[in-house]
Amino acid sequence: MKNLLDAMGVKASVLRASVPAEKREDWVADQLERGAEVIITNPELVKTGLDLLEFPTIAFLQSGFNTYTLQQAARRSWRIGQTHDVTVRFLAYEATTQMRCLKLMGQKIAVSQSTSGDMPDSGLDILNQGGESIEVALARQLVNQE
Repeated sequence: MKNLLDAMGVKASVLRASVPAEKREDWVADQLERGAEVIITNPELVKTGLDLLEFPTIAFLQSGFNTYTLQQAARRSWRIGQTHDVTVRFLAYEATTQMRCLKLMGQKIAVSQSTSGDMPDSGLDILNQGGESIEVALARQLVNQE
């Protein structure tokens, strides 16, 4: 991904797990000073303690199975002081396990938000159709080839 973005003239940096959590904010600041326009990382690495105000667009290439992690990572740009519109995108190929996983994540997030008083109507909610554990539902779909 980094090579593709670099070839298009977009300055990208990769935040890896080798950067300790307590140094990630400084790492992001260093990348901004070097002209980074895009940070590529795993949602697990940015789920807590990091504000990404300078990056108002987040695109997920993978999501994992943890709805808490995904919700936290998706809100890294949507913080107090953000002056830009924030866009969060989930990229997946149609009719793949990855897309089935995103649909299941949408279901779980919708349930989570509705029990906390939020009535979701955007983002992954458009994929929302039902409700069991993500792993069980994904396994069922794979076995039944739904």
